[in-house]
This record gives sequence, structure tokens and C-alpha cells, in this order.
Amino acid sequence: MTNQTMPTNIDVTVIVPTRDRPELLRKTLAAIRDQDFEGVVESLVVFDRTEVDTSLESDNPTRPVRTVSNQRKPGLAGGRNTGLEMAAGRFIAFCDDDDTWATDKLSQQMRVLVAGPMRMAVGVIDVHFEGTTTRRAPDMSRITFTDLLRSRIVEAHPSSFVFDRTLIDEVGLVDEALPGSYAEDYEYLLRIARVTDIAVVPNAVVDVLWHTASFFVENWQTRIDALTYLLAAYPEFDGDGIGRARIEGQIAFAHAAIGNRADARHWAKRTLKSSWREKRAYLALLVSTGVVSADTVVARIQRFGRGI
Repeated sequence: MTNQTMPTNIDVTVIVPTRDRPELLRKTLAAIRDQDFEGVVESLVVFDRTEVDTSLESDNPTRPVRTVSNQRKPGLAGGRNTGLEMAAGRFIAFCDDDDTWATDKLSQQMRVLVAGPMRMAVGVIDVHFEGTTTRRAPDMSRITFTDLLRSRIVEAHPSSFVFDRTLIDEVGLVDEALPGSYAEDYEYLLRIARVTDIAVVPNAVVDVLWHTASFFVENWQTRIDALTYLLAAYPEFDGDGIGRARIEGQIAFAHAAIGNRADARHWAKRTLKSSWREKRAYLALLVSTGVVSADTVVARIQRFGRGI
């Protein structure tokens, strides 16, 4: 494909950032290739801090594949942005390199987007973790900015994102300033939701693979820095105690996980002041006492398809 002419009639560009997951990546690309959507879908694979595998390229007229190197800041946000700058499709989709789409995922979402008026759609995820599968489906037909302040809505996973490329002109690229690219997908959802409500397509299913050893599970300081950044970037959290408590509770738990007992208790108190119902505050206090480890809590929660 490097020396081939790309199709100019691309309907959807799927941006697939990748790093050191060759076998999973091939499964991801196969699932994109096998979509029953009748339009032209290009896969744009962005290699981050690893050698580009040009053998993945294809000049298939309806399912072309391009491979490029991350041209921006190393990390997930820079990888997505490299794809956004190079994408040729009228619509843009994200898919992580360890996730796969159900065969009708894209066609279900495209029907909704073409009909309008919403310009972004997400779907449903099946979370696979240690031999168990948990389906996570949003209990709403559309997601608003207010909804996202209140809840991360984990079901709105980046591998289910499909949106009109005109949104890029209005909201910009993914925020590369977020430490470690943590929560970059959530921040992008917040920005987009300021412009358009987000459609939830209940039959658009993504298989999401959760790993026992996750970079973000272990790098708690990155979480602290990124979540503190989010609170400062979105003053609207001040008007939603439940939403603010959710993020404060995550910060409290992260401090507890790395042994910052005083900071964990400080943030737990802030959390409970925002909302006494926020369970993360109590978990943070429990972990800070040493009664239970953060890893144990996270592993238990992940078995139910959830995260801290």
C-alpha cells in the first residue's frame, strides 16, 4: 500500500493505535475487514514507539489498510492524533489494538449517524477478563455532557467511537497534555458532548479485552496527575457533586495504592464532602490502612467488568 494510490471515496477511517501486540492487532484488523457495512472502510494503523509492520497493508478497494508511525507525542493520544490528521474518511472510528468488533457493529452505528441529527455514536461492550465475560450496555439512548460529568459511562468505550469528521474542526484533536494519555478518551467525549449529544446504539457490540497487568492499573501516579488535570480543565465538575466525588475518589484510591496515606485520607475527605455516597472514598480509606491491597480491590472489581 505504501506505493499504491489510496481510494478517495472512503466512508469510514478506523484509527488503530498499536504497540507490541502483533497477534491481537491482526485479529482487530480482521474484525474490521469482516464488517457487513457496504461502504469503504480504511484501517489506519498507527505504530507507537515500535517498528511499522508494512506487511499489514492492503489495497483492497473496500477495506484498504495503511500503516504509519506515530508522528506526534509518544503515547495513545499522539497515536490517535496522527490518525486523525491522516484519516481520509467522512466518518472516523477508533479501535484499540486488543479489541474486536461484532460483524454488524459499524453498519448499526452508521445507520444512526447518517439519519442524524447526532454526529457521534457509541455502542455496547462485552468485557473479557480472566475467563469471564460481562456485558456493559448504557441504560440510555443518548449521552449528554451532563451525563458524562456525572459518570464516566464506561460502556462508551473508545473502541466503539464513530463520529463525523466535522467534529474535529469544532473540538480539535485528542488532548496530548493529559499525563500518560490517561483518560484521553473520556476527555474527548466531554469535549464532543459539548457540541452534540452522543447516540447509543444497543446492537453495536465491541469485545473488549482487559488484561491482568495493565499499564494504567500499575501507574497510579499517572492517574493522580491526569485526574487532577481533568478537574482543573472542567470547572463544570464544581456544579455536580456526584461527578466531582467520582474523580476525587479515584484520586484518593490512587494515593492509597502507592502508600500516600495522608494524601489518600485528605482526598477521601474531599470526596465525602462532595458526596458521602461515593464508595471509592471508603475503599481508599480501607486500602490506606493496609487491611487490603489496591491490587486485590481492582482485581475483584474487574471480574464484574468494572474499574476504579
